[in-house]
Amino acid sequence: MPRHSSPETRARAVRLYRMQIDGDDRSETQRFAAVAAQIGVSRETVRNWVRQAEIDEGLREGVPTAAQQRIAELEDRCAELETTVEILKAAASFFAREYDPQPKRSTGSSVSTTNGSESYRSAER
Repeated sequence: MPRHSSPETRARAVRLYRMQIDGDDRSETQRFAAVAAQIGVSRETVRNWVRQAEIDEGLREGVPTAAQQRIAELEDRCAELETTVEILKAAASFFAREYDPQPKRSTGSSVSTTNGSESYRSAER
C-alpha cells in the first residue's frame, strides 16, 4: 500500500473499527489488527487514523488535521520568506559596494599618521 493513503481509505478504516466496537469482546489492539488486515496497512496506522478522527471530531484532545495542515503551510511560507530575505540582503550588499560614492582605499597594512613615522597603534597610545 502507498505511504500516503487516500482520505477514503482512512475513513473506511475508522468506520470499520467503530463498527467492531459494539458487542465485541476483543481488546482494542485486536480490533485495530483486524481492521488493518482488512485494509492492508499496519495496526499502528489504523490506531493513528482512529485517534486523529477522534481529535478532528472533538472527542479527544489534540491538534485537528486542518490546523496541522495550516501550520505546515505557514512553516513552508516562513522558510520561503527567510530565503527571500537572505537573497535581498546579499543583493543590497552587492549594490551598496558597487555604487559606493567613496573611492576605493588602498589595502596597505597600516593607516598613516600625521607625521608618518609611527604605526596607527602606537599613535593611539
